[in-house]
Amino acid sequence: MTEFIHRVGLGFLAEPWIARIIIILAVTAAANLLAEFLLRHVRRVTVRTVNVWDDALVRCASRPMLVVIWLIGLSLAVDILRRHVDEPFLEYVVPLRNIGIVLCLGWFLMRFIGRVSENIVAARLVRGDEIDRTTVDALSKLGRLVVVVSALLLVLQTLGVSIAGVLTLGGIGGIAVGFAAKDLLANFFGGLTIYLDRPFSVGEWIRSPDKAIEGTVEYISWRHTRVRAFNKNPIYVPNALFTTIVVENPSRMTNRRIREVVGVRYDDLPKVAAIANDIRAMLQAHPDIDNAQTLIVNFTAFAASSLDILIYTFTRTTVWVEYHMVKQDVLLKIADIIAAHGAQIAFPTQTLHVDLEPLPPDAAPA
Repeated sequence: MTEFIHRVGLGFLAEPWIARIIIILAVTAAANLLAEFLLRHVRRVTVRTVNVWDDALVRCASRPMLVVIWLIGLSLAVDILRRHVDEPFLEYVVPLRNIGIVLCLGWFLMRFIGRVSENIVAARLVRGDEIDRTTVDALSKLGRLVVVVSALLLVLQTLGVSIAGVLTLGGIGGIAVGFAAKDLLANFFGGLTIYLDRPFSVGEWIRSPDKAIEGTVEYISWRHTRVRAFNKNPIYVPNALFTTIVVENPSRMTNRRIREVVGVRYDDLPKVAAIANDIRAMLQAHPDIDNAQTLIVNFTAFAASSLDILIYTFTRTTVWVEYHMVKQDVLLKIADIIAAHGAQIAFPTQTLHVDLEPLPPDAAPA
């Protein structure tokens, strides 16, 4: 055993570069273990903070940083080996190392953008604040797209490809691609318009009077928007369509309207003014009616078989089910007011007048 160690030591003395390679690998392994220990300790500290950035930074940088440490260490070891071993493929180690570092940086940024987006949404939900998921998702996708394009250009530059030539070729080819994929580009810019203008977001109810589109927005991508109709069928709408149609967003209404015409009999004409005044007073005192909005209760028309009273007001709630409960309560109270005045709600009737002329004396009875 002693003789074997002696021979190995003599071999290292004869080829000291082997010892340097081993030392570099050992230092790399030690640096990797130390970095992993420090990152684990820092992660436990950042978990306790309320900042959404530090936790995302540490979590997303852990694995890419460890890979970069090994890439640098292995490239140094291979560089020493290249000086003493005549192997052509070792010349590609440095470009491959640079490409690996660029990919690790892109990997880190992709994870960081996604983690920050999740942390922002989670933090706002915990605080009970409103969060526009559509905007957060749009910015996240846009950031990832920029990272991918930038990483691709850096990789090409590392491989010796002229970026200026690539951009020039892309400009020429972009014209051809634009004609070939004009619908795809139209959908992309339509999605960008949705993200920037925010006419609606995920979870909101929309409808279009121009198209048979009505339902709840479930998902917004760069190409299409998925709307879940009230019969639970999915509707896939190309984003380009939203740039040319009118879109209503009832989810952002401030109030819901009650508009009804109640008719009473012509026999109750002397009571119409008192009925209208009592209905108005009832609406003004109703806790679910918003008196800051327009309120109209007036006798408006002599209809064919009724005296029409227009009732126009707004509820405080915008929830569909609660709105109908309020409307039911209002209509029942209106019926009670009419009955309290001894009047009746009119229904369609016709009065037939027959003009009977006296028969001549010589006419035979029918």
